[in-house]
Amino acid sequence: MTTAVDDDLWSAVGDPTRRRMLDLLLADGHGTATSLSEHLPVTRQAIAKHLGVLDRVGLVYATPAGRERRYRVDEAQLARAVAQLSSVGAAWDARLQRIKRIAEAIQQRDTQQPHT
Repeated sequence: MTTAVDDDLWSAVGDPTRRRMLDLLLADGHGTATSLSEHLPVTRQAIAKHLGVLDRVGLVYATPAGRERRYRVDEAQLARAVAQLSSVGAAWDARLQRIKRIAEAIQQRDTQQPHT
């Protein structure tokens, strides 16, 4: 079974800052741009932009919390991302196994031919 890859989703998680933000949100259960900026070497404004990207692809959702927005990870969307990664990994494992078999067949053929 092959899972379709969502390029926007993978573009969003391709950024190391956004992956770290997801880690922090998962560890704490929630966070705001201000609380996340205390743990990351970027400005609060940059954090807000990264959160916007994660929100657009559905990896996080926000609820109002006073003057800020409290973000949480959407676990269903994260599970979808993990399924995509697993599917892509399995496809590449199969490709690499085919390449290995071809290389072994070539090597075996070359060792069986007499050298002149």
